[in-house]
Order: sequence, then structure tokens, then C-alpha cells
Amino acid sequence: MNKPLMSKATAVWLVDNTTLTFKQVADFCGLHELEVQGIADGDVATGVKGFDPVSNNQLDQIEIDRGQKDPAYRLRLKFVAAAVGEEKRRGPRYTPLSKRQDRPAAILWLVKFHPELTDGQIGKLVGTTKPTIQSIRERTHWNIASIAPIDPVALGLCRQSELDAAVQVAARKKASEGSVMSDDERRKLVSTEQSLGMQDEPKMPSSIAGLENFTLTEREEKPADYSDADSFFNLPDSDEDDEDEDDRR
Repeated sequence: MNKPLMSKATAVWLVDNTTLTFKQVADFCGLHELEVQGIADGDVATGVKGFDPVSNNQLDQIEIDRGQKDPAYRLRLKFVAAAVGEEKRRGPRYTPLSKRQDRPAAILWLVKFHPELTDGQIGKLVGTTKPTIQSIRERTHWNIASIAPIDPVALGLCRQSELDAAVQVAARKKASEGSVMSDDERRKLVSTEQSLGMQDEPKMPSSIAGLENFTLTEREEKPADYSDADSFFNLPDSDEDDEDEDDRR
């Protein structure tokens, strides 16, 4: 447990009743600093009733006093036995209404570029159901013709670390099954940082494969054999030439 119950309502109470900085409230409640600033401006959590963490045994008043005196001080949450396991999410990930229309594009991207991921992994990453994933895999989705694949990280449906973790699990599962992976598959089954650091392996064309062990002497041509050239042209011997010259004299 690293953040209080009803964190957003707690942040509303701290903003309204203390002089803690936005960063202190954000760190304590597990929110973004800009979100806390939006609460102070009235743009975020409109209508949310503040939740007092002191009276609900989640924070000591001493912690608030120390935080108001020292802006760099980080508030420490009290241990609450009833809050154990509160952060454990059951079922698919909740997706805001504004981003639900982007889920088919994210599913198509994952199916296309990471086919090793199971339907359960994709469902946890983007917060969807298995029938929806199956319809996109089989291209039977009612709007499949107009869906373009988009990275779910770019859409804000999941974090890059979560995607990398799911890919690593798929990599270990595939390795345990003993299946052979190509270079492209190995590049997909590593994290983004590892993939960017990988270098392309030089490949030898199949037409010259096997010539690397072919020595120079094996490639040299044997010299032509001219040892029997005299018999080939039927040239006379040198003694016969001398006798013919004496007769002419």
C-alpha cells in the first residue's frame, strides 16, 4: 500500500485544508503534480467531496505539520490493515470513455506487431474483452475496414514498461516451448531499450555461401601442358635436319 484510500478525494482535502505543495500532495496521493494543480484550479475532481486522511487514520497531523514547514519533506502514510490489497485490480483494465474508441486500433497494432501475445495479455494491456480481440484477429470486426493500427503506448492505453513486460513473458514462453525465432521475432521480443541497442547481423548471400573456406590454391587454374607439342606438330628431329643440309651441299 503506497497511497491512501480515495486518493483523489484525499488530495482535494489536502489542497483545501493545508499549505502543502502540489508536489507533496501528488507524491502522497499517487497523482500527477499537474492533476493536483487542476484540483486547486477547480478544473479536476469537480464535485468530489474531500476525504480527511487524519480523521480516517491514514495520516498523522505531525506529518502535515512537518510537510508545511519543509517543502522537500515527503509525507508518510500510516499503515492501515483494512487497506491491504486495495490496489489489486481485478478484471480488465478500466479505460476512460474518451479513449475507448481507440482500443480497436491498439488491438490491431498488437495483433500485427506482437502476434505472440495472448488474448489475455492484450486484454490486460488495453482493457478489452476476448471476443473483441478475436474479431480483430479474424478480421470480422464490424469496422475492420477503417481501423488503422496505432501503438497503444502512443494512445495512452498502457505504459511502455507494461508492454515490455508482457513481451518478455511471451519471449520466455516461446523459448520454453523450444520454437526457433527469426531475427525480426527476437527483435520484437525484447524491450524497447534493448531493441534500439541491437545491431543488424551481416548476412552472407546464399550464392556465395561456402566459399569462405575455399583456399586460393583450389581456385587457381592448372597451367596448360605443352610437353607433347613437338609430336602434335610432327616436327622433324634435329639430326635429320643436318643430313638434309649436307646433301644439298
